[in-house]
Amino acid sequence: MKMNKVNEKVQAVIEEIDFSGTVLVKRNDEVIQQFSNGYANRSYAVLNKEYTRFGIASGCKIFTAVAICQLVEKGQLSFESKLSDVLDTAFPHFDPDITIHHLLTHTAGIPDYFDEEVMDDFEQLWVNYPMYLMRNGHDFLPLFQHEPMKLGVGERFHYNNAGYILLGLVVEKISSMRFEEYIVESIFNKAGMGQSGYFAMDALPENTALGYIDNEDGSSRSNIYSVPAKGGADGGAFITVKDMAHFWKSLFDFELLSEQVTKQLLKPYIHTDEDYDRFYGYGVWIDIHDSIITKYHVMGYDPGVSFHSAYYPESNEMTVVCSNKSEGAFDVFKAIENL
Repeated sequence: MKMNKVNEKVQAVIEEIDFSGTVLVKRNDEVIQQFSNGYANRSYAVLNKEYTRFGIASGCKIFTAVAICQLVEKGQLSFESKLSDVLDTAFPHFDPDITIHHLLTHTAGIPDYFDEEVMDDFEQLWVNYPMYLMRNGHDFLPLFQHEPMKLGVGERFHYNNAGYILLGLVVEKISSMRFEEYIVESIFNKAGMGQSGYFAMDALPENTALGYIDNEDGSSRSNIYSVPAKGGADGGAFITVKDMAHFWKSLFDFELLSEQVTKQLLKPYIHTDEDYDRFYGYGVWIDIHDSIITKYHVMGYDPGVSFHSAYYPESNEMTVVCSNKSEGAFDVFKAIENL
């Protein structure tokens, strides 16, 4: 295990859960903690390192949201633009009043291709729609395009991957670029995220961790048959912990969006949890305590992937926890947060 200034309590959690991944904690640009544990490739005993690229599942929805906000800032789109006016694709049962704002805040009421309120086995999706065919946003449309609305528009928060698939298609339509090309050019390159990208599972670049799923008998397997062949607007980007820290800094230095539009991205629009003062902005979760925003955070879970990252405005601290196992990132993240 490679460690740098690791607190004993955090180390105890790492050992207890057999954490596999890499962690970076920075405050005012100073590295507070940085360490790696486990293997990026178990077959060849390749260790996770600080420069290892990890899948982050839904953690990259914030990139999609920033892309939409950039198009709004350029005057090419509005948060109140209706989906039916932007895309030519037919959605026979969708409410025509669905707006970009509704999609960004998970309040559109549309059906999801993986509804987390009623489904718990992501791998079952690929029985009828093989994962190796899922390589862009259009490939996902048959999974939800002709389904009825689940809720009324704006009725309530319903976490929805399909909504972000649609936002990715909006980015492609407005920019005339492939979604991943737009994100790399307009976000990753601007933020100095030189190692990040949307990589195909059957063509991963060097220094990329394979995701691992633990079996009930104690063995494990990779996630190559458990997730889409290539990630997109709703999830599946690969980043390094350093690149994610670059993203947070670039976002709050207003290098990706103007200060005004950044505030719109980070506004707590929807109360998402009755038990906590947790809200959702555009692609980002927001925690509030005593009327003060204490944390902006993103997270992602797929088979063989767990990810948590946060920016704390009061202390100018950021935490990035990437894991190439289905669980573990949250435990380490909370251990660091509770120090």
